[in-house]
Amino acid sequence: MLEEQHPGRPAGPGQPQRLDIALAGFGTVGQGLARLVHENRESIRRRTGKEIRIKSVLIRSEHRRAAVEAIGARAVTDYRELLDDPDIAVVCELMGGTGFARRFLEEAIAAGKHVVTANKALLAENGMDLFAQAQARGVHLGFEASVAGGIPVVQPLKEALAGNRLQSLLGILNGTANYILTEMTDKGLDFGTALGQAQQLGYAEADPTLDIQGIDAAHKLVLLIRLAFGVDYPFAQLPVTGITVVTPMDIAFAREFGFRIKLLAQARLVDGKVEAGVYPALVPEGYLLASVSGAYNAIRLEGNAGPVVLHGRGAGDMPTGSAVLADVMATIRHDAPDNLGFVDSRLPEAEILDLDDAVSEHYVRFIVPDAPGVLRDIAGVMADHAISLQQVIQKSRSDAGEGIPLVFLTHEAAADAVHKAMRQVEALGLTLGTTMHYRIL
Repeated sequence: MLEEQHPGRPAGPGQPQRLDIALAGFGTVGQGLARLVHENRESIRRRTGKEIRIKSVLIRSEHRRAAVEAIGARAVTDYRELLDDPDIAVVCELMGGTGFARRFLEEAIAAGKHVVTANKALLAENGMDLFAQAQARGVHLGFEASVAGGIPVVQPLKEALAGNRLQSLLGILNGTANYILTEMTDKGLDFGTALGQAQQLGYAEADPTLDIQGIDAAHKLVLLIRLAFGVDYPFAQLPVTGITVVTPMDIAFAREFGFRIKLLAQARLVDGKVEAGVYPALVPEGYLLASVSGAYNAIRLEGNAGPVVLHGRGAGDMPTGSAVLADVMATIRHDAPDNLGFVDSRLPEAEILDLDDAVSEHYVRFIVPDAPGVLRDIAGVMADHAISLQQVIQKSRSDAGEGIPLVFLTHEAAADAVHKAMRQVEALGLTLGTTMHYRIL
């Protein structure tokens, strides 16, 4: 039988107690975890007093069998063999998806197994039910690997930063998008070329939709909001804009003004309400987030005890495998499950502040006819909506056909006012192409 809280199989005299775990999935992360369990076994013993053994691995394709058996584990094709095995104390879900993975975790929790997952999509969209089930059953649900890969942020939010009443969080949470924007900025590549390069290097999937449309970052942001603010922001209500709208022209103008364009995940408390979203924005070049390049991630947390910045690789076999292993080790060390860092895992739903009501500086770029009076007319529309301008650039030529680019940087204004001004300018027939708008950090 499993021990109620501290799982582990008794060993012979003088031998460390053993913890048997099982993996559901043996792809990149699973293989990275297996390597770390082997290479770090002495460190694991010293920190936990136990030896971790991967006893069984659930596979969906026979071509994984040889790799599983090479690490001394048993390959199985029926997930119930993992759940019915009394020796297995912890199961690690590394398959992804929101269908079978959810059923697997629910049945594992019901069977009294502690669970660890890297499945950000499942937790963002259906996680509150899983956390409630884990709390009711008294088991751990670890998910460090589901947010920012190798950057430790889940445990710090639950423990080391628990005394800091957080007010805002801001992050670059998707390495694929950040790599593409870095290549477009530093090397002048167009979006398609940068994406293809990311795919060749393994930073982007064959279908990169979740990354480039901002959905992956949005999943992670929902989890961070729960941990930081103790409320549940429904994923379906989160405003999300990806990087497919970013053009080399706007990247070049941003650099001219002293900014870099980054895909940001942002959330802050405003009078008790949560203002949050994922979108490309202009970041001043002097900020730390502006210097985060390539496939790296970073998160800035700020509260009444001061700011903290975390930086590191957001994905990969070893960084993500390390985060999974940390959760397994935490399960060994901690008596009571502390899955979300709050006494009750049934968090209240967030009061949401519409992102259109959020106030910030803005970048707006029009393509306009090369004709007298156009700048005056557009500036007049901006003034009609109480939008104050701080800088304007008008170029004499453009790659956008017959029109020329006209760029405004505004002082602080509500996003809704900017959107209304943009629509009015277009309705007056003053533009020749798509108008681009970015918030400024």
